[in-house]
Amino acid sequence: ISSSSLVPTATVRDLDPISGSIPATKVEITVSCRNLLDRDTFSKSDPCKFLTEVIDNTLNPDFVRKYILDYFFEEKQNLRFDVYDIDSKSPDLAKHDFLGQVYCTLGEIVGSPASRLEKPLGGIPGKKCGTIILSAEELGNCRDYTTMQFCANKLDKKDFFGKSDPFMVFYRSNEDGTFTICHKTEVMKNTLNPVWQPFSIPVRALCNGDYDRTIKVEVYDWDRDGSHDFIGEFTTSYKELCRGQSQLNVYEVSGDKDSQYCYRPDCLLSGWRTFITQIHFTVAIDFTASNGNPSQSTSLHYMNPYQMNAYAMALKAVGEIIQDYDSDKMFPALGFGAKLPPDGRVSHEFPLNGNIENPYCNGMQGILEAYHQSLKTVQLYGPTNFAPVVNHVARYAAAVQDGSQYFVLLIITDGVISDMAQTKEAIVNAAKLPMSIIIVGVGQAEFDAMVELDGDDVRISSRGKLAERDIVQFVPFRDYMDRTGNHVLSMARLAKDVLAEIPDQLISYMKSRGIKPNTDPPPAYSPGDNAV
Repeated sequence: ISSSSLVPTATVRDLDPISGSIPATKVEITVSCRNLLDRDTFSKSDPCKFLTEVIDNTLNPDFVRKYILDYFFEEKQNLRFDVYDIDSKSPDLAKHDFLGQVYCTLGEIVGSPASRLEKPLGGIPGKKCGTIILSAEELGNCRDYTTMQFCANKLDKKDFFGKSDPFMVFYRSNEDGTFTICHKTEVMKNTLNPVWQPFSIPVRALCNGDYDRTIKVEVYDWDRDGSHDFIGEFTTSYKELCRGQSQLNVYEVSGDKDSQYCYRPDCLLSGWRTFITQIHFTVAIDFTASNGNPSQSTSLHYMNPYQMNAYAMALKAVGEIIQDYDSDKMFPALGFGAKLPPDGRVSHEFPLNGNIENPYCNGMQGILEAYHQSLKTVQLYGPTNFAPVVNHVARYAAAVQDGSQYFVLLIITDGVISDMAQTKEAIVNAAKLPMSIIIVGVGQAEFDAMVELDGDDVRISSRGKLAERDIVQFVPFRDYMDRTGNHVLSMARLAKDVLAEIPDQLISYMKSRGIKPNTDPPPAYSPGDNAV
């Protein structure tokens, strides 16, 4: 009896431009096939995986062996599965019958309803090769989050006319003895005895599952110009931090001054699933005149027939990963800051495809086509207003607050924002909703206002009200341009940084609302019902 074999050739991280990544979680992959080609004359095929598990005489194998993979939400992790009919014990695949193959990404599997992806096998012209079924399940020990709060007494006075504006920076130790930043607290203004707000962080981010691994904590005095003054530091471990409120969790902050202490009065460990099964992605593109005439090569919107412009690269980099988590691959695409035909009306939330009733585009290619078409029909104008598109997406996020849906808005812009006060108010209001905002700055302009919206150092506020969560991530695209001209590498770096915060932002929303993730697939979401 011959054997048919499923050989998954997994290039899980074939594009990993930045080393030292900590996976969002680990997932276990289960593989099944249905209706495989029958290559044996006197029996059915006998499938196996990685040439290690052979299932005799069946066209519908359910493989027992599981495969554990690191899962990175912010990366495109490519997988390829080849299916063979094993006819002998030879390890040479050329001696066996090829039954078909399929390509997918790990994100496609995780993002499918119930994390179950079913795809047709191909690779043999004119033949129906059957179906492969791939299921992903998160490993439970990767779900732990810890909630901590820190206080300090008698910190060093660093400001000439005041006290200090202290904040803390947490670092995880690496295998080579170096340290990687993993958390930064908010700034407490004008105090030597700060009480920082409680914060939640994945345990994997603190220690990657090793409870004895060293954690270094540095304390700084915040300065507006970015030249923060070092106050002191201490080291601990997650095992020590888990001892909770006691004298064992009082640390001397070694620095220029003696007798300054930091302690943690609170600790809570909880488990949360980190799968995101339905994300609704909206893109908003800057069509203001400061981008330059699209017909000229100096324009940021210039349509070079040989390579993508910065807008297209940013869109493709982020969108190709996000799309794996949207089941229908239909995405609303908006523009702002342009005069529209036929009357020259200025709009700050117009559909790129020209269809107000249905602004959805089919996949990333559909968005790019609509973007290029808009450049031919609208007149670049101004000003640069963000609030309309933020409020646009927020209206739909407000309608689905049960944790089953999450909305991500990508804004790509070239310059200084014109409606700062209105945008800050819109973001503060959106921080209460299941929503994140990614801002990518293109060109050489100064983006100081965008850094303020990001809120990493100082949480954004409006009219005296502080944003509940940090939901904005800003990056200037120029920081990711590869010097060798490798645009694939530039796009991978960009996507990695701007998407890395999305899972934690989603978890922070769920925790703030006390929502426990549902293991059932989310309800079907039709673009016709809610056009974003």
